[in-house]
Amino acid sequence: MPGIEKLPLEETLEDSPQTRSLLGVFEEDTAAISNYCTQLYQAMQRIYDAQNELSAATHLTSRLLKEYDKQRFPLGGDDEVMSSTLQQFAKVIDELSSCHAVLSTQLADAMMFPISQFKERDLKAWKITKTDFLLLADHDTAINRYSRLSKRRDNDKVRAEVVEDVYTSRKKQHQTMLHYFCALNTLQYKKKTALLEPLLGYMQAQISFFKLGSENLTQQWEDFLGTIGTSVQNVRREMEEEVGQMQENIQQMERSCDPLYAPCDPDPAHSPVCRNLTRKQGYLYIRNKTGLVSSSWERQYFFTQGGNLMQQGRGEVAGGLVTDLDNCSVMAVDSDDRRFCFQVTSFDGKKVVTLQAESRKDCEEWISTINNISRRIYLSENAEELAARVNQTALEAVTPSPSFQQRHESMRPSSKGRTGRTSSISSVGSEPSPALSVLSLDALVAPDTPIQFDIISPVTEEISGQNKAAAQPGRRSNPFGESGDNAAEDNSILHQLFIVRFLGSMEVKTAESADVISETMRQILAARAIHNIFRMTESHLLVTCDCLKLIDPQTQVTRLRFPLSSVVHCASHQDNKRLFGFVLQAAGGRGDSRVVCYIFESNNDGEKICDSIGLAKQIAFHSEMVSLYQS
Repeated sequence: MPGIEKLPLEETLEDSPQTRSLLGVFEEDTAAISNYCTQLYQAMQRIYDAQNELSAATHLTSRLLKEYDKQRFPLGGDDEVMSSTLQQFAKVIDELSSCHAVLSTQLADAMMFPISQFKERDLKAWKITKTDFLLLADHDTAINRYSRLSKRRDNDKVRAEVVEDVYTSRKKQHQTMLHYFCALNTLQYKKKTALLEPLLGYMQAQISFFKLGSENLTQQWEDFLGTIGTSVQNVRREMEEEVGQMQENIQQMERSCDPLYAPCDPDPAHSPVCRNLTRKQGYLYIRNKTGLVSSSWERQYFFTQGGNLMQQGRGEVAGGLVTDLDNCSVMAVDSDDRRFCFQVTSFDGKKVVTLQAESRKDCEEWISTINNISRRIYLSENAEELAARVNQTALEAVTPSPSFQQRHESMRPSSKGRTGRTSSISSVGSEPSPALSVLSLDALVAPDTPIQFDIISPVTEEISGQNKAAAQPGRRSNPFGESGDNAAEDNSILHQLFIVRFLGSMEVKTAESADVISETMRQILAARAIHNIFRMTESHLLVTCDCLKLIDPQTQVTRLRFPLSSVVHCASHQDNKRLFGFVLQAAGGRGDSRVVCYIFESNNDGEKICDSIGLAKQIAFHSEMVSLYQS
């Protein structure tokens, strides 16, 4: 006979919607076989009750056997061997429908006993186990209480009680589901024997009772019945072996899964955070807005599919799209009422999804997985190996290379094949000095230089400029942080606006090499990867002929203002064209100068922004030349 369909015991702990859907199919199949066996039992009961109705009872049994193909069993409905076997039995019973004298004791022992045992013992035991399974509701209540725990540490007793409650309920649910799955798998074997054994016993009783039947039942039928008996014994033996194996698996899984019942973070030494994942699934809480300022949390099953984040509720056949993860940003966030929260922002910034994981390890793995998907690592053939290599590269990026010349020999074949575009705007048409290509790393960026990852406040020059403007008679200060000198900027013939996200800035030692931008990108991205810094400040970069401005997109307040004359170099990343940066040389307080490199991520091509800054420099240079010529 073909293989028996089985429920996977290893999926009981996760309790995913897919497992619940498969469980529903098995329950529907068990209900169908229960209904069918009840009808078959009633038919055989008529045979046992009255010899006078034997002919009609055998005819009904034959009809029921012929209708087996019409039964809509979710599992095993296309079992051709079982169907053909039952059709053969129906044919035999039709031939024996004229035999109306049957010994009641032989029918009771050989026909009624097996199906009665299956109906009264096996099916009733399944119904009791199903009742215990349906009463499981403590786990969701316990996990909800655990998720609402406060971040304060003054309620350790309550926290311990809640954790113990989650452990107990999860263990109870897991063990109950294991035994319930085992009972359903066993019924898949017993439903075959429950159909075949009563029929086999009925035929043997007919053969032994009727001497006349030996003339009708030829050697061919006896061989057929012997083959069926052997098949029944094989199914029973296979069932006993499978039940024993399932019991061993249950014991092993109960021992191995005991530490997983508690929702606390596991020991990092035994279960470290995996940052190389490109696919992940599990239960998360999602925050839904219910009003202008109010929100609610809902527990859903989330999984990644390609470059999308999907969610699926219990009872749903398929998942729904939550957000597109390509080129998105993800970061851990602090919530007033929840722990282990992270936020996913779409590439255009229009959709923001706030999620809560069960533990810190789970939260970090979700962030790493979404980060890997955002980089489109999942499209490669060996996605996990590439993700591991990328993360290892980020960890090794803090180790300085011996020289820029050695580093670039491995990254680019020649100066003609260089893919990154650099706009040197210190002077029009100037060429970089050959000596700069062999500058050591320490000559460009000093070791242990502090990195600023966020824009803290507006530049002091604008604040002082506003104070001076307010002190002058007849001039009114701008309450929104803009100085009154912006009239000249408004008259600029070049106004280009770009959406950028600030990655970081750090002081460098020289402004005479465009390679300093590449090294600054490497160190800032490495520091962000090592310290799990995913938060980025979004701004509008306004390029004019006078200056570069970083403007708050919400309040339109100028966060930073860079005079265009102080911008020395601007370049984009060689591989990721969305990354770009520029070097700013500003005068210090004692006559010396500070050189700072700023790194950004844009929604557009970084080369376009660099071209725009270079165009602004050319326009400013041309205007200055015209002014000098006219004067």
